[in-house]
Amino acid sequence: MLKLSEALYNAVRTHGEETYPNVCCGILLGRSGGGANTVVEAVRAGNTRTDSAHNRYNIAPQELVKAQREGRNKGLDIVGFYHSHPDHPAQWSQTDFAEAHWIGCSYVITAVERGSAAVTNSFLLTGTSEEDKRFENEPIVVEPS
Repeated sequence: MLKLSEALYNAVRTHGEETYPNVCCGILLGRSGGGANTVVEAVRAGNTRTDSAHNRYNIAPQELVKAQREGRNKGLDIVGFYHSHPDHPAQWSQTDFAEAHWIGCSYVITAVERGSAAVTNSFLLTGTSEEDKRFENEPIVVEPS
């Protein structure tokens, strides 16, 4: 289960609208436990995929390390990542799966249709290694801000 405030949920969706027709991406900081990833902060990241920013994303390693360091200073961990699918469903693609490596993290995808955020889904990356990893549908619980 992914838990986050209404304000954070809306911030992730708005980010997708702002970058449309390109893919937005970001890092979710929070805490894991009790069968849930609880998001405390959503960190916007730059999409470094200049070759196909309309359907792919990449977060620079330096940006990832910076977010992880800042999170740890606040007692938070990376609990997930988010990105948008411009004019495509909010379902993971084979590329999304191949590039997902953080076991136990939530991968949030928002479909942005003609510039407006539509469906947002979350997928938990489970398994113990690259060989047996898999995405599982994960409920999103949006709590009042």
